[in-house]
Amino acid sequence: MKRQVHEFRKKLNINIMSKANKFKMIALAVVTAFVSVNCDDNNNDSPAASANFSGTYVQQDQMARPAINTVFIASGTPKDNFNATVPSMMGASYTSVFKARLLALNSAYTTNALTQTADQLSGLLATDVLNVKTSGTTTFFDGTNVLTGRALADDVIDVELLLIFGGPTGASNPGLTKDNVGANDAPFLSAFPYLAAAW
Repeated sequence: MKRQVHEFRKKLNINIMSKANKFKMIALAVVTAFVSVNCDDNNNDSPAASANFSGTYVQQDQMARPAINTVFIASGTPKDNFNATVPSMMGASYTSVFKARLLALNSAYTTNALTQTADQLSGLLATDVLNVKTSGTTTFFDGTNVLTGRALADDVIDVELLLIFGGPTGASNPGLTKDNVGANDAPFLSAFPYLAAAW
């Protein structure tokens, strides 16, 4: 009998301690929640000041054509300077930089599928804007028209690789003229916003 009483008291103590621990944990959680969302009387609840748009603003990124700025302009100060250059000044300021990088990427470059020399392609790419043709075909490149705009389905990276590495017929350096990404991961929509919803 003594043993049974002892076992009963032991179980009772464990049960009471277990309930006490649960109560302590709940109390701790409530206190933590209260403290973490407590309002500080020293908060400044006044309305936010209006935005100040005075001063000089500089464009931080210039990337009309995907990958062009990334590949042809070195990081750091050169990229910052390019990004802040007005498009009408880009050709004069950066054609030689683009040409040097083009020839470093493809030392065998003569002309491309558009019959452009290194100077011509470099001049075209250095002015990093998307042209828009208001009449006729709008495409990044369809074999005839080039840089008359950009349709969502245009594979701009393949076009750029072809013009840089493909040579006069587009057949040179076959391993370098495609990124081997076949298509967008979801079909484009026929109405605005044209892109499929994010995952």
